[in-house]
Amino acid sequence: MFIKENNKLIYKFDDEILMIEPYGRDSLRVRATKLNEIPDIDGALIKKNYDEVLCNIVINEDSAEIHNGDIKAIINHRKTIKFLNSKNEVLLEEYIRQRAVTNDLGNEDVNDIQTTKDFSCTLKLFSREFKPNMLGNYNLTVRFESDPKEKIYGMGQYQHEFLDLKNCTLELAQRNSQCTVPFYVSSKKYGFLWNNMAIGQVNFSKNITIWNNPSTKYMDYVIISGKNTKEILKKYTDITGRYPKMPKNLLGLWQSKMRYQTQEEVLEVVKKYKALNITPSVMVIDFFHWTEQGHYDFDRNYWPNPKEMVEYLESKGIKTMISVWPTISVNAKNYLEYIEKGLLIRTDRGVRVTMNQLSNTVFLDVTNPNSKKYLWEKLKKSYYDNGIKMFWLDVAEPGYAVYDFDNFRYYKGNCMEIGNVYPLDFAELIYNGLKKENIKNEVISLVRCAFAGSQRYGALVWSGDIDSSFKALKNQINTGLNMGLAGIAWWTTDIGGFHGGNPNDEEFRELMIRWFQYAVFSPILRMHGDRIPHKKPLGTTGGGQCVSGADNEIWSYGKENQEIFIKYIRIREALADYLDILMQETSDNGSPIMRTMFYEFENDEECFNVENQYMFGSEILVAPILEYKAKNRKVYIPKGEKFKNAFTGEIYEGGKYYIIDSSIYEIPVFYKLESKLPMLDQYLK
Repeated sequence: MFIKENNKLIYKFDDEILMIEPYGRDSLRVRATKLNEIPDIDGALIKKNYDEVLCNIVINEDSAEIHNGDIKAIINHRKTIKFLNSKNEVLLEEYIRQRAVTNDLGNEDVNDIQTTKDFSCTLKLFSREFKPNMLGNYNLTVRFESDPKEKIYGMGQYQHEFLDLKNCTLELAQRNSQCTVPFYVSSKKYGFLWNNMAIGQVNFSKNITIWNNPSTKYMDYVIISGKNTKEILKKYTDITGRYPKMPKNLLGLWQSKMRYQTQEEVLEVVKKYKALNITPSVMVIDFFHWTEQGHYDFDRNYWPNPKEMVEYLESKGIKTMISVWPTISVNAKNYLEYIEKGLLIRTDRGVRVTMNQLSNTVFLDVTNPNSKKYLWEKLKKSYYDNGIKMFWLDVAEPGYAVYDFDNFRYYKGNCMEIGNVYPLDFAELIYNGLKKENIKNEVISLVRCAFAGSQRYGALVWSGDIDSSFKALKNQINTGLNMGLAGIAWWTTDIGGFHGGNPNDEEFRELMIRWFQYAVFSPILRMHGDRIPHKKPLGTTGGGQCVSGADNEIWSYGKENQEIFIKYIRIREALADYLDILMQETSDNGSPIMRTMFYEFENDEECFNVENQYMFGSEILVAPILEYKAKNRKVYIPKGEKFKNAFTGEIYEGGKYYIIDSSIYEIPVFYKLESKLPMLDQYLK
């Protein structure tokens, strides 16, 4: 039975309700359930009134269709959906393998059946399947036809080397160094948002595309038609939100390490940078500056006057960022208060410990409004009132000791049902808290994980605790590009990786140079890592009980490397005006800062095959060196363009691959011949 209700097309058959409605320009939102009614859950979407969107609904005897601008959906007599653009080109269609009979219910009866002219198959696979599970929800499987020639990009952050995700299987779950941001753009010129917070999996196979959530109450996705990737990203961020404008004074070097142990150490680092005529944009204070996890305070034995420190750094043009973990130690003086007020994530079985970090800890449940209020009151008193307005939301997946998702229960539901929303709620908590204080600047939070929509809360995502190796560096290039295409334009890495790395090791020193050169041409230039050998703890209680990694400043890697670092810091400073323009574009229309080649040159088909090189905005082409002792690499110059080598001045014609020489002092960087970026010339010769 088809029903037209305002701008919604509703189809009811037996125990399923299916609803399609316009949601933004040239976009359709599709929801289904076997409950009595479709749950009203926004997920990643901004709640807006789209009833005013002009759409057209046509209901026929055994089919119906809904049009919204450049996209239409047709529900046929088999209850499957096909999406087309205004040229009647198929963008996406549901997959069904059933007998070609009317209302096939899965039996093999041949009496009194009405056949149809469809492809007949006895696999008994429906487009949408809701199977009850032991948690009282449904195991949802949604199937789509696969186009083997299609290329798929986006989906967030996965630690592999692939840019094109076709033929990949991706877990829909948040983990340390993995971010599920379930939006992709297709080479067939559409975007697709899987608007479900549940843990699951997607398989972009050659023969079929399958989305699966083992525990959910509903299906919810949005499909967007557009003439190119830029237009699709703009429409996507129309309905999920856009970044604020990144302040220009934050576009320089962010100095961090695991971990500065004292206030005095931070001030000494600043003094050394100033002696080199370098002003870091941000100094970062990492974990265990506190007396205990859950106290959200400074251990005054090591940080005697944080307000004075923050004011001093501010006077030098440096912002302070503080690490906030959602871990609550069982040794915290207010642990029982957290328990009594129901502010912590629960375990459905076993001992209530979700992570071990110098003590047994349980994660704060940031999906609980009361937890958000409680935490912000702590953060305001200890940090905001001392002048700190930038927060580092570490372990924001959250980073469970064991990722037994079905064992964890949040305020909003079992983790299997809603677990992917945790980092979104964490970022929202900080955003709303700062806005409540009428903060003058935009909100920027460094976050170890993200979900679709995190961008509207100023989430600057970094790629987590990755390996300190050339292999890990190579993985980051395409990973960062896919994050941008999923709407997360503010993205960065630990320069040199996080795990290990000895500043006295020659291979690691080269890795640091190559990674730093790449990071200069990324949204945020950020030094961080757990260098070895470790420094001993300063004490046995509070903030003194945690070790510190080896030094991780630009002078920690030898005099020659220091000079290279300084050279590239000057290049970054020279790029400030250009970067500021790019940040404005991101805020205005959702454009990534780091862009795939096809994002800027969509008419050049070869650009869809080019990986591990990218456009930094629309003017600069970057091709990082990704192997130890490599002195050259292959670079593609887009068809119909001319690019100039920033170091040699050599001009390259488009439509060709070139082998570009690159010593340790250089990274292959090119800018358009007609580009008006003279600020680079004094450094890139």
